[in-house]
Amino acid sequence: MRGRRKPPVSPLPQRDGIDAVRVRLPEDPGGARGCVGEHLVARFGGAIGAVRVTEMLDAGRFVGADGVAVRGDEPYVAGRFLWFHRDFTAEEPVPFPVGVVYRDERLVVADKPHFLATMPRGRHITETAVARLRRDLELPALQPAHRLDRLTAGLVLFVVRPEDRGAYQTLFRDRLVRKEYEAVAPYDPELTLPRTVRSRIVKERGVLAAREEPGEANSESRVELVKHRGGVGRYRLLPATGRTHQLRVHMNALGLPIVHDPLYPVVAAEGEPDDWSRPLQLLARVLEFTDPVGGEQRRFESGLRLSAWPDR
Repeated sequence: MRGRRKPPVSPLPQRDGIDAVRVRLPEDPGGARGCVGEHLVARFGGAIGAVRVTEMLDAGRFVGADGVAVRGDEPYVAGRFLWFHRDFTAEEPVPFPVGVVYRDERLVVADKPHFLATMPRGRHITETAVARLRRDLELPALQPAHRLDRLTAGLVLFVVRPEDRGAYQTLFRDRLVRKEYEAVAPYDPELTLPRTVRSRIVKERGVLAAREEPGEANSESRVELVKHRGGVGRYRLLPATGRTHQLRVHMNALGLPIVHDPLYPVVAAEGEPDDWSRPLQLLARVLEFTDPVGGEQRRFESGLRLSAWPDR
């Protein structure tokens, strides 16, 4: 059986740390087949706008594999690859740096600040950890091996070489990475800790908060109290699984919602701007694993501190 042909490399360099969009002209273009421009307007007119697609064609924004601008009146050729850069909406800069904890020829381990997305998604494109690191470190092929929630700070593992990415992603998929988090939340003297929390968590697309529901558990977290003072505690959280918002959901279910959480127990008004002075008090503090490429034992610890408990 013949292998699938690898698509050509993009002739366009990254812009603001973001790759150009690759388009393959399909065998069945759905009726819009007379010329390239007709197909692109039909394909992207809904998302970009027909007038804007035409303007981009006129400006030479769509290019072929040779880097030459594509004219709208060129004949349609099924299977041809095109590239273009999206128009980015201006994003408010997150006023905190991305720290580099470790770097070698294979890995970059970064301390992602609160409020910064790990990778482009939704309205967060250029203001993401991967885009910043690609620009700052001049590593255009850099890719994250996993994702850390936008509001959570701490360690994220990035892979320098594309051929290594699958091996490191597999570590996270197969739960071969020990992850330790730190959180600041209310202290309840009546609650017996440590304990392991297991539940079924469901996160629906388009709904901000996840929820627990009856059924077979798909999430597991160990919760340990490290210290407490007054009515506040510092907790060590050890997730065995990686469901969306898992630690936030489990802490809330224990009656210990994490300080400054805008979703649990009450969802804040949608569309409210981020309050830089009130970051979610959750930190990905430790990553430990056996390196799948070099075989060595790896342990990384965040240099960040939670503002609600600045000293350890």
